[in-house]
Amino acid sequence: MADFTAETVTRTIRRWIVPAADPWGAAAAEIGKAWAVAERAYRQHYEIPDGQGLHDNALRFHVTDDQIVISFEYETPTN
Repeated sequence: MADFTAETVTRTIRRWIVPAADPWGAAAAEIGKAWAVAERAYRQHYEIPDGQGLHDNALRFHVTDDQIVISFEYETPTN
């Protein structure tokens, strides 16, 4: 008899994309707005109250040639 389990999960990636076109890059105010909305979504998903700090790696920031992407991801079992 086999001694293992199996599962299927769905990975959801939430992204907020701020344009950062040359030569000026992204405006700090726009990054701040996207960051605030992303943090709110993270808190809502994980049911974290406003007064509680987040883990240092809660949100990820990725820079590409023409945008800054703020994201977080989570997995949900689908069995």
